[in-house]
Amino acid sequence: MVSAELTDLRQLFDRLFPICRSITGPGIRDSLQIFSEHMDLEIHGVPTGTRVLDWTVPAEWSLERARLFGPDGEVVLDTRDSNLHVVNFSEPFSGEMDLDALQAHLFSDPTQPDAIPYVTSYYVPRWGLCLSQRQRDALKPGRYRVEIETRKDDGVLNYGVAELPGETDDVFLITSYLCHPSMANNELSGPLALLRVWEKLAALDTRKFTYRFLLIPETIGSICYLARHGQDLVERMRGGLVLTCLGGPSQTVSFKTSRRDWTGDPAPVDRLARHLASAEPDIFAVRDFTPAGGSDERQFCSPGFNLPMAQAARTTYGEYEEYHTSLDNLDFMTIRAVEASADRVMSALLSHEVFETRYRNTIPHGEPQLGRRGLYPTLNGPMTSQFSTDSEQDGRKALERLLCLLSLADGTRTLLQIAGHIGCSVRHLEPIARHLESEGILEDVSQ
Repeated sequence: MVSAELTDLRQLFDRLFPICRSITGPGIRDSLQIFSEHMDLEIHGVPTGTRVLDWTVPAEWSLERARLFGPDGEVVLDTRDSNLHVVNFSEPFSGEMDLDALQAHLFSDPTQPDAIPYVTSYYVPRWGLCLSQRQRDALKPGRYRVEIETRKDDGVLNYGVAELPGETDDVFLITSYLCHPSMANNELSGPLALLRVWEKLAALDTRKFTYRFLLIPETIGSICYLARHGQDLVERMRGGLVLTCLGGPSQTVSFKTSRRDWTGDPAPVDRLARHLASAEPDIFAVRDFTPAGGSDERQFCSPGFNLPMAQAARTTYGEYEEYHTSLDNLDFMTIRAVEASADRVMSALLSHEVFETRYRNTIPHGEPQLGRRGLYPTLNGPMTSQFSTDSEQDGRKALERLLCLLSLADGTRTLLQIAGHIGCSVRHLEPIARHLESEGILEDVSQ
């Protein structure tokens, strides 16, 4: 078992950020090994050449170094300055050519003159180098030498799995990708938030669902996992979240709903997402499912599996100009935002466990004596509550919700329906309902 103390996410970020990751090879394997120091992660491998659904597992790719030398022998580009300077999965190359011929193998973004773009070529063999538009414009005519030291070898595609058992065998799947090189929000925010959620769930005495955590290379990793475990997920999966882009400056955490919601048969995770966005629009938002963009929810929601997989993001992919560039760093992403996003995801998960529960008040004749249970003020004065902040206003609001919950908990309404009747978020009722159940004042009559 790993330590029960919360991981310092900034220190972990600093270890992970320099690693040149890809969909296979030592970069992602080393990164998974680092995560295994902080969570009970089992690392698995799928051999090169394995047929997985309609795909084939590619070879392992590794980078030693890539450089571009100018006409005077000076080093123009070096992956030791930024591992984004090489096309990810580039073929090796060593040779000289004029600038005009070299241009076909250079990649830059004129709209981001100071950014090195992130470019990949996983399934079409090619070699290439990436640089900022400003660097490219400064290249002078002449003879250039290219040295790209990469390898492609038979090996395995790696992914990591951790599981926290629950009271039921129903699985809630939480996944993120770990295959991009040195980028912050688009790459590391998701895995860092996943780790924090794992730590918080692991600290609970009980969990309703079995929580499975999956760290994978994007797309091909989820396809490999579905090829091996898709049928098990079809039979057992209650819901799921892909965690991505959770460290940016946006104020809301938004949920992209699953394909089931898109086709008119929303899963519980979809219903909760839409409720949270409606009840707390300053904190949560919702996005409709689309197969035309996104992350691994596209594979889990493919029609043959049609799993209840949603996605959680903060500042989403493609909606910030630093996306897929060297400017996606700690000047853009903050660890504080990752922590806040993980807290909101955790709160949503706890609400998901109970929001469709039907509770019944076991003491329906007269109000229960709440004072002797520490749930009602014993002085006629300023009021606080264990279910709120320390302000009197919040304390009174929490007590009002508690009393309304007791009145409406007659076994005919779900907690979500009660929240709607009261006009609050189910997140505000979740800790109250759990505590009243632990006191024997509420009982679950859902079955």
